[in-house]
Amino acid sequence: MARRFVYFLRQAITNIRNNRLIHFIGLSTMAISIFILGVFILLYVNVYGWLQNWGGSVTMSIYLADGLSATQLHQIEEFIKNRPWVLRYEHVSKEKALEEFKHALGPQSKLLSTLSSNPLPASFEVEIRPANNQEDTLQMLSSQLEKLKGVEEVQYSQAWIQRFRDILDMVKVVGFVVGGLLALGALFIVTNTIKLTIYSRKDEIEILKLVGATDWFIKIPFLIEGMIQGILASIVALGGLYFGFILFSSNKATLLNLAALRLEFIPWQLITGIVALSFIVGAVGSLIAVGRFFEVARS
Repeated sequence: MARRFVYFLRQAITNIRNNRLIHFIGLSTMAISIFILGVFILLYVNVYGWLQNWGGSVTMSIYLADGLSATQLHQIEEFIKNRPWVLRYEHVSKEKALEEFKHALGPQSKLLSTLSSNPLPASFEVEIRPANNQEDTLQMLSSQLEKLKGVEEVQYSQAWIQRFRDILDMVKVVGFVVGGLLALGALFIVTNTIKLTIYSRKDEIEILKLVGATDWFIKIPFLIEGMIQGILASIVALGGLYFGFILFSSNKATLLNLAALRLEFIPWQLITGIVALSFIVGAVGSLIAVGRFFEVARS
């Protein structure tokens, strides 16, 4: 059994060598498809992780009107301080808000030098206790604060996190559709690649059948070819994706201040799934190709 498997593997490798240009084109195209799917998965994994972290604690920004007196500011602060749902709070002046905005922009902060005045409002940044972070409770708290004199607007993170989650759910659906289309494309690529290698060995296959070789004896090396192509394509695609991930991670500090965000590569469970899917697509594509060939040969 082991000797037979070694024979099939050698035949598959020999076929790949003899048709290396065809296999190279097929492998490259399949790797690009897997790479695109990997980009979708990588983005989803990181964005979902960020939302999970941010969704655990809710912050509320209470924007203040310009020109508030010290008494009005004190009254608003006392109201916030005495609320049981407040875990902690901080007053952010207009000057501090501008400094933080400049820091967030990084090198692009030079664009703010053209401003004649500070357009940012002062605010209170409030962290809400976890027990009070339900949507209806937050809306009630927001309406209470907006009734205070000197409060211009109240925004809380849960609102846009929920909207972002809705968008992420839509992206997940799009990702499944794109993934399905890419898998079909990869299947088509493998099928045609194996079909070309089969036709290049048509005479050899006919001789093998004349000397008594079974259909499966002839088919198995082509199935292994497809499996090898699938595995190699996934390795190349994931290797390229990891290389791009490392480059992006090393330069993330200069891109919209993403240094504060922890980037993660695709978990090993999903990597295993991608390799397994590529293996299956390669095997199925080969099976379709050899099946069609033998159907034509019989007719």
